[in-house]
Amino acid sequence: MTRAGGLRVLVSGGGIAGLVLAYWLTRHGFCVTVVERAPAPRRTGGHAVDLFRPATTVTERMGVLPRVEERAIGTSRMTVHGEGSRRPVRADLSKIFGAASGRHVEIMRDDVSEIYYDAVRDDVEFLFGDSVTALSPDGEARFENAAPRRFDLVVGADGLHSTVRRLVFGEESRFTAFIGAYFGVLSLPNRADLDGELLLHVGVGRTAGMYGARHLGDARALFLFRSERELGVHHRDVPRQKELLRGAFAGLHADVDRWLDELDGSPAFYFDSLTQLRMDTWSRGRVTLVGDAGYCPGPVVGGGTTLAVVGAYVLAGELARAGGDHERAFAAYERVMAEHVRGSRAVGLSAAKTLIPTSRLGVRGLAQGARLISALPARPARALVRLTTRSARHYDAVTVDDYPPAAAGPGDRGGRTGAPGAGP
Repeated sequence: MTRAGGLRVLVSGGGIAGLVLAYWLTRHGFCVTVVERAPAPRRTGGHAVDLFRPATTVTERMGVLPRVEERAIGTSRMTVHGEGSRRPVRADLSKIFGAASGRHVEIMRDDVSEIYYDAVRDDVEFLFGDSVTALSPDGEARFENAAPRRFDLVVGADGLHSTVRRLVFGEESRFTAFIGAYFGVLSLPNRADLDGELLLHVGVGRTAGMYGARHLGDARALFLFRSERELGVHHRDVPRQKELLRGAFAGLHADVDRWLDELDGSPAFYFDSLTQLRMDTWSRGRVTLVGDAGYCPGPVVGGGTTLAVVGAYVLAGELARAGGDHERAFAAYERVMAEHVRGSRAVGLSAAKTLIPTSRLGVRGLAQGARLISALPARPARALVRLTTRSARHYDAVTVDDYPPAAAGPGDRGGRTGAPGAGP
């Protein structure tokens, strides 16, 4: 493998995709700067994310899988209340997860971000409390606060509402496809003392759930509701978002009303549309995109975290394999990821339909299907999940190549290149 020669790479965004990318770029000999709008490593509340088989493989190669597994939520039980139904349905989630994927970890977004940050913090330059405002074709970046600097490559890892994508490719609306729903997440006190349990209330066109684990110290409530049209709410208009959420879930259940009562006092709240990004290419000149910035399959429903981890690993590996030749590397990166991205879009559409039923029959089907799978022995349960869910088939089929890290040498940034756990 040709050495990267210490090329300077700017990564915009210090979330999961940006951190995993920064880790692997440093292992391949690149000099990495991460610019992050937040004033410190992100602790924004957020929701649980799923690391399916390929993401756990990458995490294991980073040497941090034991830490990730220690922080796993371990949700093992689910109670489903269908709107208008007298009795709840109880299901064994551990069996469902086991049937869906041979290797799976559910963890809070903040926790896995912290673990990835700890793995790379000593090897990467971080510019916190700043963001990119302009990019030139020759790699010069301008910032809100820092002085302009020139980089060999720039990567947008700044999420669904990516600034880098807007600067290089144009307005977000050119590439987004609304898939008919909105979601909200809030942190709230774990008064029900939930530990490894998910409480779900499901109605036609709306689903609300609450889950927690003792080590979290609080709980999370997740709300999903359908809308035939886009509601025109800006992703930073929090008062309007809360108003929409209250209206969508009025009268579903007393539990849900109590969760919504916590909205104004919640230390962390997030709301957005279920939107897919559909771009023909994620690269232009010296700039490329990774994770939700380039191919978001739909927040909450599409396995975007796994896709982001895999995409970051592949991008860094292909840049190393091409010896820093970005034209060759970006083309290879897009070839490798194209099928995974298409599959994840289908997963997102299917999951949204299942999680937010469109009819009373769908409400009953969600609850009874979960109970049936949890009641079956392991082998038939696995067969049924594989038959009925696209996500299980898609993510179990994703494989990651072997990109050996560069040997340490003069000019490499970071003293841990080639450290134990960095390689496969």
